Amino acid sequence: MSTSGPTDGRRRAAVARRRARETEIIAATRRLFDERGTGDAQIEDVARAVGINRAIVYRHFTGKEELFALTLVSYLDEMREALAAASATDAPAPERLRALVSAFVGYGVAHPAFVDCAQALMRRQGADLLDEISEGALFRLGRSISSCLATLSTVLEDGDRDGVFRVEDPTLLANMLYASGLGALQLARVGILVKEAAPGIPTVGQVSAEQVRDYLVGSALALVTRPDAAPAPPAP
Repeated sequence: MSTSGPTDGRRRAAVARRRARETEIIAATRRLFDERGTGDAQIEDVARAVGINRAIVYRHFTGKEELFALTLVSYLDEMREALAAASATDAPAPERLRALVSAFVGYGVAHPAFVDCAQALMRRQGADLLDEISEGALFRLGRSISSCLATLSTVLEDGDRDGVFRVEDPTLLANMLYASGLGALQLARVGILVKEAAPGIPTVGQVSAEQVRDYLVGSALALVTRPDAAPAPPAP
């Protein structure tokens, strides 16, 4: 008598329970990130928030780095929706690029833990990540990042095709804009500029999130706009 049916059913149920538990742990980690920042979140805190022993967390994730990477995935997937909504228009490429950069800044300002988490992973060497994060988790992280960047690359490619942008490598430029944008978001978060009051005399000034957004928009447009293209209309 075959028992494959009941066995398969139990296996599917076990997989479903495991995925549900992983989702619960990631959601708890993100809540801790949003409440405390990434620096103060520990595995013990995550386990306590879920109501489980920390050993159970390590059954689902290879370690803290993998858990944090998959929590970043949750931010990236959410941001992808914001970027897609910003670019879902028939407007010319310069206007879509402005909307994309503005949406990126808006999301980063609203979710500072996303910036911390993304920067923490970018500071790691690739070999270290391969040692600490499973291939499956790295695939999920790469897919989430690439899907966000693909939205930006598409706008750059459209502008190049239409003759208003000059972009030799849309993928490289999208990655560069993402990396520099993360640094600028940290500046927006701190809100402080360092400058010289006089030669050799430092002082500080203030910078707003709106100023950072406008600078990033202007920088992105300046990088890609052809010299002979008509200027992009001002932001509304």
